[in-house]
Amino acid sequence: MFNSILFIENKTGDDDHDSFAFNRSSFPKDFVFGTSSSSYQYEGAYNEDGRGPSNWDTYTHKHPERVAGSANGDVAIDHYHRYKEDVALMKDIGLDAYKFSISWSRILPNGKLSGGVNRKGIQFYNDLINELLSKGLQPYVTLFHWDVPQHLDEEYGGFLSSDIVLDFQDYAELCYKEFGDRVKHWVTLNEPWSFSNGGYTVGTFAPGRCSKSAGNCSAGNSATEPYLTAHYQLLAHAAAVKVYKKKYQVNQKGIIGISLISDWAVPFSETQADTDATQRAIDFMFGWFMDPLTYGTYPKIMQSLCGDRLPKFTEEESYMIKGSYDFIGLNYYTAHYVVNYPYSEDVQASYLRDCHCNKTMEKNGVPIGPKGGSNWLSVYPRGILDLLHYIKKRYNNPMIYITENGIDEINNTTLSLEEALKDDMRIDYHSSHLSFALGAINEGVDLRGYFAWSFLDNFEWDDGYTVRFGINYIDFNTMKRHPKHSSVWFKKFLLHG
Repeated sequence: MFNSILFIENKTGDDDHDSFAFNRSSFPKDFVFGTSSSSYQYEGAYNEDGRGPSNWDTYTHKHPERVAGSANGDVAIDHYHRYKEDVALMKDIGLDAYKFSISWSRILPNGKLSGGVNRKGIQFYNDLINELLSKGLQPYVTLFHWDVPQHLDEEYGGFLSSDIVLDFQDYAELCYKEFGDRVKHWVTLNEPWSFSNGGYTVGTFAPGRCSKSAGNCSAGNSATEPYLTAHYQLLAHAAAVKVYKKKYQVNQKGIIGISLISDWAVPFSETQADTDATQRAIDFMFGWFMDPLTYGTYPKIMQSLCGDRLPKFTEEESYMIKGSYDFIGLNYYTAHYVVNYPYSEDVQASYLRDCHCNKTMEKNGVPIGPKGGSNWLSVYPRGILDLLHYIKKRYNNPMIYITENGIDEINNTTLSLEEALKDDMRIDYHSSHLSFALGAINEGVDLRGYFAWSFLDNFEWDDGYTVRFGINYIDFNTMKRHPKHSSVWFKKFLLHG
């Protein structure tokens, strides 16, 4: 059991998990408990009912070697056809909300209003939203979770072009019109850092662009494209928020925000150099987006180290972006040690180099925490508390929802079903992170909700189906859903309140 500030008594070796030192009632009365998902990872039905292709369809079909097991999301976990079953399971657990993303190309097949609206796509999301509400769950809707309509990538490069801003605004407004009478929580973008870094720095995510020196890519520039795509994501976000606040918010009575990911960072040593590098690591991941959203400009250290490769906001753009949220979604998984690394000037510039810092998960051979199934994930529960306090202090204590938090295990096909459902490490992960989140609330952080990633095992991007993040197990052959021990734990945690 990981050390927690509340010393949770959680008998993870006990099948009942009946002993709770805290539960739902420990949190504020209106605190929201939910789970998160995304369209490409869950829905499947990639070419059904008029859906147009996304960049992830193209990427996985053209470059199957770039995804573990040559996997793709053509079927994913068939949420498109099984959503009623999934919502019933959410209700049984006692969840308050479900955060899902809309597939842009399912409702606008070529990404543009001028290309026509796919009414069957609209109907699917209406049916899902209505099913959730009928079972007492609130829909939290993300407009963009990395699946750019392929047509827009081909026409002008997707988020490499400023043209995307108005197309995204049109798409967002269509969603407000169609769903905003029932959707009261909107998230414009999920993890713009991950989209820019994965898709344009290292090339492991669609559309798979990077400099040849940074990865196995046939096109791209890791020194400029991550900054461009991040810039246009911020402008698209601000445009979508502006139209919501101007035309819809008063009547629909909803709120709107953005979900950002950040690791926590711990100095490798007590030297000033490593301390400064640690601050840079946070600024180059979280501050990259949160500074413009709060202050209207990029972090000064980024402006200094990136020079002209970092785009600049006009005065009008800065005004539009500053304060363009009602809440911040925070996705937290892991932490790193950070070491100062003064790259020489003759090293080719890239986003990876600009921070002048190296991240490591070990110190003198000792891991920062237990390992998850993915090589980037080590368990460091205190990081969620430290990060929440950091945001409170640096960014004026915004309203926050933890929109993703979770751990994976390797998909071990040799295990029996009974063995595969025993995920006590996931119970420890969520209980320890929840305890630190509760500590943050008690210390003045304006935290309003917690969404576990993920409700179901699913397609995990370049890892394909080789890792499992779900609190519910998916048999990828039959698509049958099986509650893991963590699902049973959540049910008892929530019902105890």
